[in-house]
Amino acid sequence: MITSVKGMRDLLPPETRVWNRLEETTRAVFSLYGYDEIRTPALEPTELFVRSVGEASDIVHKEMYSFTDRGGREVSLRPENTASVARAYVEHGMPQAGGVKKLYYVGPQYRYERPQKGRYREFRQIGAEVLGAADPATDAELLVMLFDLLGRLGFTGLSVSLNSVGSEESRPAYVEALRAYLLDHEEKMGEDDRRRLRENPLRVLDTKDRSLAEVLSGAPLVLDHLDAASRTHHEELLALLDAESIPYRVEPRLVRGLDYYTRTVFEVTAQGLGAQNALLGGGRYDRLVSDLGGPKTPGIGFAIGEDRLVDVLPEAFRRAAIEGLTELSAFAARRAKENLPADASDARSRLYSSLSVLTSENIEEVATQLRGIKREQLTESDIRLLEAAEAVVSSVTSAPKLDVTEPAATSVVQAARTVPASDAPVPVPAIEAEPAAPAEAPSVHDASPATAAENGAATLEAAAPAPAETDPTDTMISDARARLSAIDQMLQEAK
Repeated sequence: MITSVKGMRDLLPPETRVWNRLEETTRAVFSLYGYDEIRTPALEPTELFVRSVGEASDIVHKEMYSFTDRGGREVSLRPENTASVARAYVEHGMPQAGGVKKLYYVGPQYRYERPQKGRYREFRQIGAEVLGAADPATDAELLVMLFDLLGRLGFTGLSVSLNSVGSEESRPAYVEALRAYLLDHEEKMGEDDRRRLRENPLRVLDTKDRSLAEVLSGAPLVLDHLDAASRTHHEELLALLDAESIPYRVEPRLVRGLDYYTRTVFEVTAQGLGAQNALLGGGRYDRLVSDLGGPKTPGIGFAIGEDRLVDVLPEAFRRAAIEGLTELSAFAARRAKENLPADASDARSRLYSSLSVLTSENIEEVATQLRGIKREQLTESDIRLLEAAEAVVSSVTSAPKLDVTEPAATSVVQAARTVPASDAPVPVPAIEAEPAAPAEAPSVHDASPATAAENGAATLEAAAPAPAETDPTDTMISDARARLSAIDQMLQEAK
């Protein structure tokens, strides 16, 4: 048997419903704040990451999937996406168009590191970048948007840990002060940290060696070496966060792990996640675009590890994503029940009566009823519907799986469309939604973070694009509750 490559994994239903709903929510929130999607290749020139992420970084030094292709080009699977976005920004002449560019991405990245829970060699990231804006209001607006998104996902106790790592002009003096301090403690370092000390002392602050905690507690602070402009930027950002009631904590030893960061760096944490409570990280990179051959362009962005985010999603969001199909199952069964012939067998009547009242609250009871149905009294279409219902039940509840001889190969709605009254199929119409009016995107130049927050407070349903005119089960509906309202309205009109 051929299996997946070590560190890579398959995503299967019903978990993919959670991923889809997460990504739909993310896209809707990002659109509220004026972001457009960008998609870059998974394969990039190796030089891109050497020049941007840093040759001394762990990513470039030992984690990239790099090889020489058949044309003799040195290429790598992207280990992160900010450098790719910056490369595309320069290559396609976006700076020449002027204005601020607000871009987001959702996609796979690759790093050759030891697989463990929540960490894979192919992993997925959700990220956003703002290119062309240098003011602290842009930093604040980005954090307001993140709190908006994470709040909609159900996370609580959110807080920002942040620091300023200064500018490229002020940082050399700090790096030398840090190097001098760390050289006095080099004998306590492992091989990796000694290499970091030689190549880039800032990386020692990001060490995973807990035995160095006491040494680092006495290290010089970057905040004591800021230039005047960086200090002003930092203080104005804190004032804006205070004005927006965004909880934060200044972490003077937070540096993040990539060479391109300047000034603001941050992580967002949430309550209830244990010691590993960081959900995402990001920062400002005001020289990255120019390092890649473009004009001097300020930028700031973040990346969320989607694999871990899915693992720690609040249960209410997860259940809502999965239960969307449960609600549609009941609707489909009610329509099929209305078309059963008068002489239908007792098993057929019980099947559709049970499923027509299916909800998340009574799913255990319905599961018990389904177990008692005699399959020999069911038609082939009935059995397909029963197996699809069993798959829904097992995905939503921890109840023991029913006795299914083969995995369900069709959805409940699709199966219900083939349930015969005699031999004729029962049509189940696709549910259409009224198209939403496009939301006006806030601009970092003509709106404060408060304005962005007000725009972001608009409901997700109003801002999200209307679904395509297709079978609702195929698209897995972006919001189960909104669709259920549409169903109820249709039934009322049918009466």
